[in-house]
Amino acid sequence: MEEAAPTVYLVDDDPDLLKALQRLLQSAGMQVTAFASAQEFLRSHDRLAPGCLVLDLALPGLNGLQLQRELERRASPLPIVFLTGRGDIAASVQAMKHGATDFLTKPVDDAELLAAIQEALAADRLRRRAQVERDRITGCLAGLTERERQVLEQVVAGRMNKQIAGDLGTVEKTIKFHRANLMRKMGVRSVAELVKLAERAGIGAAPDS
Repeated sequence: MEEAAPTVYLVDDDPDLLKALQRLLQSAGMQVTAFASAQEFLRSHDRLAPGCLVLDLALPGLNGLQLQRELERRASPLPIVFLTGRGDIAASVQAMKHGATDFLTKPVDDAELLAAIQEALAADRLRRRAQVERDRITGCLAGLTERERQVLEQVVAGRMNKQIAGDLGTVEKTIKFHRANLMRKMGVRSVAELVKLAERAGIGAAPDS
């Protein structure tokens, strides 16, 4: 399935700068939507839409950092590139701590801004593809029987068929049958692939220390 085209969302209360940024990004072939305030952006933003946010730090009403926190509260994964008219080290530290991909000072260099946006869009694309893969794995796991799930956990733990059979109170032939079925359902051909998928789903992952 083809991915939807990403949108670069611009939020800045300076109309002249907003127009200039919009022209710059559109000339670079990007899809752009501009907003004059954080509230205006929030009213129309779809958190599932691909893209990134280029966000002014100093805004009337909700400022840039407050909008970042609100998006965080809404579980929006949108990558953010901050713009500020002054070098505010404390604000930049806070922005980066909460996941901003970059923090640029106005007047921003066109090439630097375009590079930061491309990096943010690439991060968003990778995250979305990883989420699609996690969803696929979750769907595969949901299709396993209870016994197949038990065998899966034992295989991921490095147990041999004979050991698994002993643990589950059955014979090795039955374990081989369940193992073949679960590998087919998970769409893998080797134990190594199965272990990788299981780790992505949190099965067999090392416990936190």
